[in-house]
Amino acid sequence: MTQVRQTQRKHIYSFIISLALIAFGFLLWNTAVIEGSQTKEISGGKNEQAEAFEVMGPQTLNITLERVYLDGEKSQERIQETIWSMEDFWALYEDWTLIDQNQNEMIFRKEVNDISPLLKVNGYFGITEEGILSIYEGSPNEERVIQSFFQLDTAKLKSQQHIELRKGIPVQDLKHYEEVLQVFGQYKSAQL
Repeated sequence: MTQVRQTQRKHIYSFIISLALIAFGFLLWNTAVIEGSQTKEISGGKNEQAEAFEVMGPQTLNITLERVYLDGEKSQERIQETIWSMEDFWALYEDWTLIDQNQNEMIFRKEVNDISPLLKVNGYFGITEEGILSIYEGSPNEERVIQSFFQLDTAKLKSQQHIELRKGIPVQDLKHYEEVLQVFGQYKSAQL
């Protein structure tokens, strides 16, 4: 329920920001048209309408796309975007949340309901010397913990499970990630 509310809030904030940017763009365009159509004095002393006025062209921005995965990992992608139409631009990023912006850059964030590509390629469930269920980048022997979960009651673990955790259980995908957490969640230590 809160996920739905957060999504609704994100859409409302995006809509409000879109309206503000559209209003600002209209104000700039209107100012350019008015200034361009003002009369100016020609050397003969006559007032004539200026024939040309400034037209706003496309704008190029640096865009940072930040993805936050279930395992806490973040990835960033930086691109340059040429904006021809604000409506099309906002439609392109409707599933993203605007985090920050300035005149030359916009930063968007999206929460991804999946584990990170790093975990899929090189993540292993293991157990620390203190008995904490963790995920390692590479095998557990390398001691590079990238996420820790909870203390295990190692006395309750089956010997095969303990061996598997010492050796490392490769993270395959989101479903496998959740299954391993559920299985070992049964062995949480009462002492924290």
